[in-house]
Amino acid sequence: MPRDKLTADRIVRAAIELLDAEGLDGLNMRSLAQRLGSAATAVYWHIKNKDDLVRLSSEAVWGEVELPDLDTTDWRTAAAAHAAGVFAMLTRHPWLVQAFGSHLLYGPAQARHNDFSLAVYEKAGFEAADADRAAAAALAFVLGSTLGPAAQVSLNRRLGKTGEDAGQLVADAMAQATETAKQFPHLRKRLDTAAAAEYAGAPDHAFEFGLRSLLDGFEARLAADRADAKD
Repeated sequence: MPRDKLTADRIVRAAIELLDAEGLDGLNMRSLAQRLGSAATAVYWHIKNKDDLVRLSSEAVWGEVELPDLDTTDWRTAAAAHAAGVFAMLTRHPWLVQAFGSHLLYGPAQARHNDFSLAVYEKAGFEAADADRAAAAALAFVLGSTLGPAAQVSLNRRLGKTGEDAGQLVADAMAQATETAKQFPHLRKRLDTAAAAEYAGAPDHAFEFGLRSLLDGFEARLAADRADAKD
């Protein structure tokens, strides 16, 4: 494809598809150019380098998350909806979790979400410094909740490239992990239940439970602050 038919938006969309399929390690200009039906040199007319491409891809996927209307929504509903939206986006694009630790990511789309988080917790009643802390705690919870799925995607991809039976490798590892877990009483008790097969992953509704507990804690903190202010 001639370079004048390429656009930065088209390149970024293709990069996101490649990142979703192959992860950060699978993103390179040659593979991207092949996906676009172009020469690698043509891509460089629009994108400076791989780091710039990851940053632009990050901005694009942040744009997938809708922001609730704070003028018509109470703070807790808005906080829950925003956290769930970010969690869903990171689950769709697990490479972004890895990119947080290896790339300098910035831009208006991500900043818009950071600004919204502060607005949510200021609306809740937190002073500026505590709104910062609440927003940071909420983001840390969401990021932590996506580490498991992101790691599983990365592991499956790596095992798939070994040439061995990936399913058998996982089954053997799980069998060894089960034998190890049986040495510990609380883990052993769970392995003896009917839900043991599912318990190998995150328990059902773990994200919803954790988010609800986090927001309950914020409400309790706000109530305690109001009580202290009255004394």
